[in-house]
Amino acid sequence: MTVSLPGVAAPRVVVLAGGVGGSKFILGVRAALRRLDAPEATVVVNTGDDLWLSGVRLQPDVDSITYALAGVNDTERGWGRAGDTERVNEELQAWGSGWPWFTLGDLDLGTHLARTGWLREGLTPTQVLARMAERWPLGIRMLPMTDSEVDTHVLLDDGGRLHFQEWWTRHRAQLAPCAFENPGIADALPAPGVTDAIAQADVVLLAPSNPVVSIGPILAVPGMREALHATSARVVGVSPIIGGRVVRGMADVCLTAIGVETSAAAVARHYGARSADGVLDAWLLAEEDAAAAEEVEASGVRAVVAPLWMRDEQTSAAIAEAALRA
Repeated sequence: MTVSLPGVAAPRVVVLAGGVGGSKFILGVRAALRRLDAPEATVVVNTGDDLWLSGVRLQPDVDSITYALAGVNDTERGWGRAGDTERVNEELQAWGSGWPWFTLGDLDLGTHLARTGWLREGLTPTQVLARMAERWPLGIRMLPMTDSEVDTHVLLDDGGRLHFQEWWTRHRAQLAPCAFENPGIADALPAPGVTDAIAQADVVLLAPSNPVVSIGPILAVPGMREALHATSARVVGVSPIIGGRVVRGMADVCLTAIGVETSAAAVARHYGARSADGVLDAWLLAEEDAAAAEEVEASGVRAVVAPLWMRDEQTSAAIAEAALRA
């Protein structure tokens, strides 16, 4: 059944996203847009947690979203390919290569090897993503946030510095951070097609991804905030906080490190109202956080209360539709 949204019959949608939470939301966006008979959404994916490991280029957020859209992701572990094996990873460990606490599945390594080969041949990350999308009918146009190599580093209270993946995966965010940096991002540019997609969109959605290390690097790419300020699209964010708690991961540790309270209203203020040099026009809060709607409105952002638990594709699609209506 085809449904419609007020004022826009078939909206052009751009989503800024990263991580497992972002992949679940994007599945819902795809389902919602198919019901609207709308064009495929453009997803701008965080590449700030990419890294080189054992000679191959890993793009965790890109792969999580790609695998989810292709229906080949491991839903039990929350990362990697379903039914994967780890024979090559065991051999790498026997050689003392890579990180013993960072598992690379055999099928996953196939993706990394293909990507690395194309990059070595001179393809850009944007072109690599387009080639990856030829294998599976994703129903989404995917773009990296930038073609530049921009990793995320975690600065620790004790003066140490770790790659984000080591801090997140090995230490489970237990080492106290004081800041997050993206070396090289000041010289980066949005990937080709990103700003055009934002300019031509009817709605831009901020997925309920980690505001600091998933959405944060995307917004930090020079020119990205300017594109969001200039577009005629409505910019709508979906809260990653439900009932004062993060839905998954350790986003609360990241928020605390940058001085932001773990609450739906505080994250909305962190993004800021577009009318006050921020990025949001509207913000979806969970029903559990309905009492914070007035606080969000006071910051200049329209508050919309809706069920936000993404239990399956149907509930994720309902959230996406609520965001499109906001």
